[in-house]
Amino acid sequence: MEYFLPIFNQMLVLFALIVIGFVLSRGKFLPDSATAVLSKLENIVLVPALVLGTFIENCTVSTLSQVWPLLVMSIVMAVIFAVISWVCTKCYYKEGYAQKVAAYCMTFSNFGFMGNAIFSSLFADIFFEYVLFTLPLWAMAYGWGVPTLLIPAEHKEKPTLYSRVKPFINPMLVCMLIGMVIGLTGLGAYMPNPIMQVIDSSAACMSPIAMILTGITLGQLDLLALIKRWTLYVGSIIKVLVYPLIMLGIIALLNLLPTSLFINDVFFKCSLCVATMPTGLTSVFVPAAYGKDSSEAAGLALVSHVFSLGSIPLFFMLLQLIIA
Repeated sequence: MEYFLPIFNQMLVLFALIVIGFVLSRGKFLPDSATAVLSKLENIVLVPALVLGTFIENCTVSTLSQVWPLLVMSIVMAVIFAVISWVCTKCYYKEGYAQKVAAYCMTFSNFGFMGNAIFSSLFADIFFEYVLFTLPLWAMAYGWGVPTLLIPAEHKEKPTLYSRVKPFINPMLVCMLIGMVIGLTGLGAYMPNPIMQVIDSSAACMSPIAMILTGITLGQLDLLALIKRWTLYVGSIIKVLVYPLIMLGIIALLNLLPTSLFINDVFFKCSLCVATMPTGLTSVFVPAAYGKDSSEAAGLALVSHVFSLGSIPLFFMLLQLIIA
């Protein structure tokens, strides 16, 4: 129960914030621009601040030399789940675009907003490793998932090299590079205290606002129409139950091998966290930006987030039993 109760309590806090956002949205207490404003605040200030502070404090030569295997394992994990997602969605989706959106939803979880919130709260001492572990996932999502699966196939303009590179030139990546330079050079010790306090305070706001934003987004949807779609439950069960079970089985097998740079508790916790997260919200925002129906993605996000309230604590409790 060492993992179960803390994670369950953290999940209750996160879902309470989601409910607050939902009520604010449904009650029309916020302007229509609230979603766009909060999204920009998260992506331009709060998440970059979290990444910047993490890399300043933890990015050293000795640390990097020990965690590079996480990048390799992350890539392998992402490819495996992408293949499984594509095969599964082919079985119960007939319409091409809906199948692509569902494949994206099942491949790329909410490892950013929700993953950062849960992992930083429970495993703060290895949060730096978690950020590194998710870097290949960000790269795969923006480099392949968004332009290939979420951007409509009938869109006249083909993705160019610039359009594929542009998503990587963002505040999160810039702050990661800055934090990496400061950490590797040891300049963090000379950073003025007020600046570090600003970074830390901004980073602390990331999780609460991200969850409220999730609730606001869900509050803008026709929930009654969504919950009638049986495909949402199939996809959500695969996402939050089957994938974690697969990952847990892999962990159980790897745990039988001698501990090494590739096989250790850090990898187990990072990989299971990513595998247990519900569907990310990028799958909702991007199709809507192109005038496409994003209801399937929104429904998957809603149902998978509800299911994850119990599944995430459960799987981490099972992980504790396996690696004990």
